[in-house]
Amino acid sequence: MGQGTTYMDLKRAGQEFLSGYFSTHDRRTKTKTAYANDLKQFQQFAAEGLDLQSLSGTVIEQWAAHLRHEGYMPASMRRKIAAVKVFCSYWVRKGELKESPFWRVKLSIGRIQQLPKSLNERDMGALLTQARVRHAVGASYPKGPLNAQGRRAMGATYRALRDLALVDLLFATGIRVGEASTLDIEDFAAQDGVFMIKGKGGRHRLAFVVQSEALQVQQNHLVARARLETESHALFLNASGKRLSTQGIAKTIARLRREAGIERHVTPHMLRHTVATMLLRNGADVRVVQEFLGHASIATTQRYTHITKEHLIDVLRKFHPSSSLKLAG
Repeated sequence: MGQGTTYMDLKRAGQEFLSGYFSTHDRRTKTKTAYANDLKQFQQFAAEGLDLQSLSGTVIEQWAAHLRHEGYMPASMRRKIAAVKVFCSYWVRKGELKESPFWRVKLSIGRIQQLPKSLNERDMGALLTQARVRHAVGASYPKGPLNAQGRRAMGATYRALRDLALVDLLFATGIRVGEASTLDIEDFAAQDGVFMIKGKGGRHRLAFVVQSEALQVQQNHLVARARLETESHALFLNASGKRLSTQGIAKTIARLRREAGIERHVTPHMLRHTVATMLLRNGADVRVVQEFLGHASIATTQRYTHITKEHLIDVLRKFHPSSSLKLAG
């Protein structure tokens, strides 16, 4: 083994991997938790006392078969196997493994058929309209120094504007709910309408708010946000003056959905899918949409083209002139 090491069981290897890998890679806490859970599951299957050096392709193939037998969906299987693959690659780089056991493994997990869920134009419009209605109801901001009553009024008014800014931002930029939650005040260049987005896998990108009305909403929110007394640098705050979590954003969308009378379940991520689908339907280049969404691979973006092709076919069937032409007989 490398570095003079003679023995390392999978449990210890997993602990050292999590400590070392995530100290040098910019990943979210929930990503590290998912890796830890997947590795623990794999260790229990392979037997925690197994020597890292003895890890073989056969064990990995058996684990994949076990996951399939247990009824795991292809997406879950891919994630779990990917975690073990990164784990093995890490120890190859560290010199504890001569080669990754995955180099001798070929797994066929099956294609993931699930397509992104999006809203239609009517429901998306209803959601945005409801956010504007809620804000318009209490849109008068207290002036001057705030007493306790004024702070409460300001808080309620701020949250209505915050909700509008959130929905507008998710739809205008297509950012992920986690990316919205982690935004800080300094990430928004209000004059230019540009947000610095801390994306998945440490990939940062710029998101642009190009519509003047949407930009005005974001600028108004920033002004209201600046009047709140808090030590938090978060752009979006909850009722306690702390960072609004992804769960808080999801609850906001759910409340607006109910108030708007939208019957179907709506998640923040569906707004991302919705704007991507609409951009492609309106003729945007798929590579522009890839950059817009922050996808590392264009293959991820191309999932949306299936939906837009279905829409194109429906329109052609309804309006194509060949259906009304009278042909000479």
